[in-house]
Amino acid sequence: MGSVPAAGSMRARYLVYFQYVGTDFNGVAAVRGVQRAVGVQNYLEEAAEKLKSVLPAKFIISSRTDAGVHALSNAAHLDVQRRSGQPPFSPEVLTEVLNTHLRHPAIRVLQAFRVPSNFHARHSATSRTYLYRLATGCPRPDQLSVFERNRCWALRADRLDVAAMQEAAQHFLGTHDFSAFQSAGSPSTSSVRTLRRASVSPDSASPFILPEEGRRLRFWSLEFESQSFLYRQVRRMTAILVAVGLGALTPAQVKMILESCDPLGKHQTRVAPAQGLFLKSVLYGCLAAGSPAYAEQKSQGPGGRKAPGRPEDFRLEISDLKAGGLE
Repeated sequence: MGSVPAAGSMRARYLVYFQYVGTDFNGVAAVRGVQRAVGVQNYLEEAAEKLKSVLPAKFIISSRTDAGVHALSNAAHLDVQRRSGQPPFSPEVLTEVLNTHLRHPAIRVLQAFRVPSNFHARHSATSRTYLYRLATGCPRPDQLSVFERNRCWALRADRLDVAAMQEAAQHFLGTHDFSAFQSAGSPSTSSVRTLRRASVSPDSASPFILPEEGRRLRFWSLEFESQSFLYRQVRRMTAILVAVGLGALTPAQVKMILESCDPLGKHQTRVAPAQGLFLKSVLYGCLAAGSPAYAEQKSQGPGGRKAPGRPEDFRLEISDLKAGGLE
């Protein structure tokens, strides 16, 4: 990170998983300067000041999310350099300090791990999964529970042609040029991505709606997995699939839109609202089988005791891919 460590001091790198409700934030990235807008990263770095690192601890975010987008589990790495003679913080202590000093109730640090000094939270990710939630049967916004209003896209329609949406989603699978689903402002040099999963399925009934509302409202989940995504790619794919579900487009037209590579076409300007989107997981190397809960299980020693948090314990696959998660 550019600065030379003080003589005798030890710098430790950590992988930190965290979650947030994105409603109050201008995205996950820090907002610098005097603007009133604020990002999740601003609060994380403010809490990290309590670690009293010799050099300021900066969070390098794995997946950048837009204003209003949520995260069940995002990730970042940071370096903490303690003064000479002081051992590195254990991951458990670092997690506790961050959570204790986070000043916004909509952010929570899930877990932390020691990782090698060449680990990079963004470039080393091998998989990212996004979840988008839909609700049908909601003619007016005030007919949706206040607990769901900022956590799904409420549609007026009573039903969706889910079979057609599932057929259309299959066209996204594999390696394609996704230019038609990229919003302006993307920093990516290539618009080619490999989509490993694109699914549309009924969601369980929301626990936040009354029984009489449950007869009218139905919830649906769309999930997309790739190593990385283009800027607003998931929200634009979702909008197109919803158009298919409403009968405004056919699955064959979705294939044509994808092959057009034209982001300014008649239908491509549709973007699903931010509030329905959740970053579900970011996976790394041998941790790719699950979430922080899985990583917690893997860090247990015999009898449920924590195994030492050595960097080599995780054997993360470090690649030269400059992948990023942009939504």
